[in-house]
Amino acid sequence: MSKSALIVWGGWDGHTPEQSARIVGDILEQHGFSVDIEPTTEAFADEGLANYDLIVPAVTMSRIEREELTNLLAAVRAGTGIAGFHGLMCDSFRNEPDYQFMTGGQWVAHPGNIIDYTVNITKSDDPVMAGIGDFPYRSEQYYMHFDPSVEVLATTTFSGDIFDEIDGVVMPVVWKRRFGKGRVFYSALGHIADEFKVPQMRTIFERGALWAAR
Repeated sequence: MSKSALIVWGGWDGHTPEQSARIVGDILEQHGFSVDIEPTTEAFADEGLANYDLIVPAVTMSRIEREELTNLLAAVRAGTGIAGFHGLMCDSFRNEPDYQFMTGGQWVAHPGNIIDYTVNITKSDDPVMAGIGDFPYRSEQYYMHFDPSVEVLATTTFSGDIFDEIDGVVMPVVWKRRFGKGRVFYSALGHIADEFKVPQMRTIFERGALWAAR
C-alpha cells in the first residue's frame, strides 16, 4: 500500500509556492506516494487529515484558521509526518506560536538578502546527510528563532558584513525533531523553486521528507 502525502501551497508569490509544491509532489510520487496538492489551508481542516502519512506546507506569510491549525497539530501529534523548507514552512503563520512550537523555528531575518554563504554539515552520520559535505550556497541566509530541542543536521555561520553584532553566529539550517508521535523535518534552503536544481538542497529535502513520513 502506497503512502499518502498532502501538499498545501499559498501565501506570498515571491517564494514560488505553487511551483515548489509541484516539484515536491513529483519527488514524492517518484517514491510511490499518492499525492494531493491543495491551494488553501482549508485542507488542514479535513477530518481525514490524520490519515495522511506526510504533510508538506508550502505556505508563506499567510494566516490559518483556528480549526485548521488545531486539526493540523493533532494530526502530527498522532503520527502524521510534516516536512518543509525555507519560509514555506517556518514563515507560514507569524501570528501562530502553536504552529511554531511544532515546526521548531521561525524566520526572523535574512541579512543581505540573496548572498553567497556556506552550509556546514554537523551530523554527517545521519542518513539524511550521508555523502554530503559542506557546500557553498547562494540564497537568503536565514536567521532563525529556533527551539533548542531540535536535532541540528547542518548549520551556517554569519559574518558581520551587514550587522556586526551577529558576526560569528552559528545558525541551524537543517533540523529534525519529534512532535508527539509525528516526525518533523525542516530545511532553511529553498527560497524559490529553482533552488531544487542544487543537488544538495534537493537531496537533503527529499531524504528529510521520506524520514518524516509515517
